[in-house]
Amino acid sequence: MRPVSIRQWSPWGLLLCLLCCSCLGAPSPSTAPEKRPGSQGLRFRLAGFPRKPFEGRVEIQRAGEWGTICDDDFTLQAAHVLCRELGFTEATGWTHSAKYGPGTGRIWLDNLSCSGTEQSVTECASRGWGNSDCTHDEDAGVICKDQRLPGFSDSNVIEVEQHLQVEEVRLRPVVGRGRRPLPVTEGLVEVRLPDGWFQVCDKGWSAHNSHVVCGMLGFPSEKRVNTAFYRKLRKRAAKASARRPKPLGRQITKLKVKPKPRVGRGSIKRLLAQRQQHSFGLHGVACVGTEAHLSLCSLEFYRANDTTRCPGGAPAVVSCVPGPLYAASSGQKKQQQSKPQGETRVRLKGGAHPGEGRVEVLKASTWGTVCDRKWDLQAASVVCRELGFGSAREALSGARMGQGMGAIHLSEVRCSGQEPSLWKCPHKNITAEDCSHSRDAGVRCNLPYTGVETKIRLSGGRSRHEGRVEVQIGEAGSLRWGLICGDDWGTLEAMVVCRQLGLGYANHGLQETWYWDSGNTTEVVMSGVRCTGSELSLDQCAHHGTHIACKRTGTRFTAGVICSETASDLLLHSALVQETAYIEDRPLHMLYCAAEENCLARSARSAPWPYGHRRLLRFSSQIHNLGRADFRPKAGRHSWVWHECHGHYHSMDIFTHYDILTPNGTKVAEGHKASFCLEDTECQEDVAKRYECANFGEQGITVGCWDLYRHDIDCQWIDITDVRPGNYILQVVINPNFEVAESDFTNNAMKCNCKYDGHRIWVHNCHIGDAFSEEANRRFERYPGQTSNQIV
Repeated sequence: MRPVSIRQWSPWGLLLCLLCCSCLGAPSPSTAPEKRPGSQGLRFRLAGFPRKPFEGRVEIQRAGEWGTICDDDFTLQAAHVLCRELGFTEATGWTHSAKYGPGTGRIWLDNLSCSGTEQSVTECASRGWGNSDCTHDEDAGVICKDQRLPGFSDSNVIEVEQHLQVEEVRLRPVVGRGRRPLPVTEGLVEVRLPDGWFQVCDKGWSAHNSHVVCGMLGFPSEKRVNTAFYRKLRKRAAKASARRPKPLGRQITKLKVKPKPRVGRGSIKRLLAQRQQHSFGLHGVACVGTEAHLSLCSLEFYRANDTTRCPGGAPAVVSCVPGPLYAASSGQKKQQQSKPQGETRVRLKGGAHPGEGRVEVLKASTWGTVCDRKWDLQAASVVCRELGFGSAREALSGARMGQGMGAIHLSEVRCSGQEPSLWKCPHKNITAEDCSHSRDAGVRCNLPYTGVETKIRLSGGRSRHEGRVEVQIGEAGSLRWGLICGDDWGTLEAMVVCRQLGLGYANHGLQETWYWDSGNTTEVVMSGVRCTGSELSLDQCAHHGTHIACKRTGTRFTAGVICSETASDLLLHSALVQETAYIEDRPLHMLYCAAEENCLARSARSAPWPYGHRRLLRFSSQIHNLGRADFRPKAGRHSWVWHECHGHYHSMDIFTHYDILTPNGTKVAEGHKASFCLEDTECQEDVAKRYECANFGEQGITVGCWDLYRHDIDCQWIDITDVRPGNYILQVVINPNFEVAESDFTNNAMKCNCKYDGHRIWVHNCHIGDAFSEEANRRFERYPGQTSNQIV
């Protein structure tokens, strides 16, 4: 119900209202709200911005005082209870670190622990009312399902703030519209209010305001606008408006405009139309420059009855600078490439989309994670802008982007939002006892709109996450859709398609799609597609161009994908390899089964069986799944291969490659491991085992578990019988053929320094392939086998 102003009452009506308490909001017996057991005397509301009506910062009124809830130990179960208190059926998510802005007053609850079935929040465990060691920077919020409880009579009214809110921001280009490529980097600022899109008055507009707007639109920084040009454009538009009644088109053709920058008839016509619409909705914008959203700035909105809007002013214009991934023109790309740039000290890992992932920082030439303690939007925005994206859309905690391994470098990062790098923010150095990888921090950044998702689509699938891949080709006016040849199509290509469509990770890349209806699209328009997996769109991958060469013709052999919002992420425990490596001279009569499975070097075929021996480098490998989905073999049980000699099934032909390399990368010895048994050997404390190979059981590795291949089992080795003494690199690669999709393939390789004197071997300095800085990796490969080679 909308509030009614007292000024609308007549004197007699006001007097009557004062005499009758029901006018002041006291409910009559017939409309008395239903009170929930245990919630007597409590009221709940959603507050903060920017938000939708079913989400926000949770506030509780107790003893007449409104307060908030700390996010410590907050869970989705607690969010379910609170959403029901607010009159919604359930929660779909929750937020931390004051995503909807910090509250004021008391912090009523801390360490709130609910099972999700409680009728009231008072039934949940906590530290007690008003007992908290948090600040309002840790206020919790909820995202409820937009569905009300049937027959809910709400005494806990959701007190939606009555002031207007800026929901979205966009730039509307004035010059060269239709010819400028996406993303749009310069134009009139428009904000979306509940009644539609409106312009912003430029009176008092500052560079801080532009910085916030550019951040929301996915750009790391802003640049000065040529105000003289826009002023001249407005004057010409005003003259064109004053010269009526001649048709507008004839007046504009008489205007002479300097060629740089070019102003066409359409530019003046659009500006004139915008001037006549009086579409100003916002003025008095005052940002500090560190805000992640324009709604967090001080704003003044025009009222509906304001007859004069922005007198003497004009629409605010903003010009943004795109990051390296989104440079809008080749000139910008060349300019950015020409600037000397050192190696970045911050990166994102494990995200399904560009601009999201687990935050990792480089310290002492080694990459490590950041603890989520006190992690907030300001710190996340510093990371996003440092990497060439906009401000942060979300600061993630609790290893939402998967757990890292190795060091945790930073904790309690406190940024103002103005720092050029996360390392410039005050922070606390950390030890292993202070934090665990279950609290790794992550970010989701604002990205520029590029429109790449409109150039590709999936058809024929059972859901929008799967189908035959169709691409759009041709020029404007002659666009058409076509199919992609399935030859050599695999997981890496599927990763790019799923990323381009915003559908997460690739679950499968399919070379045959005969079971999906192709509809009216039958022409194959692309072949020979080869991607690295990191491209933003399919047109950035290598392909045959206009020449189509497809070994298997027909629509049944065209490319398809199955996408997923989550994926596994395998990581080898490198320290265990270093600790367990040793040499064994094994008699040939004990290697018949290994020879059958091709686990020995080629020279073993000409050996004097069963006499003699082979020299084997043995080691244990412990493979962790740190992703957000279980790792499952690509093939189902019906296609697993039984190996009689060893008495087990192989669920993947090649699961791991083992190689001995020279300093220049030449392979001198190799081994491989088929996944004869993928199972959960051990798991973290709170994770239950799901996969076991016994009795033809399901194979896989659960999230939070690891599979251990001991050094004393067959084929867990490299045959180095023919290797000469020297310095080498030991390399282990998991899932080398990308048969199974993962969120991150860059951490699948492990390397060690290796020194072999013909009798003994020293394996040291083992590390995951992307765990060191680029310079440290160069030093590693330049001096393999040197025991004095320390990475600093």
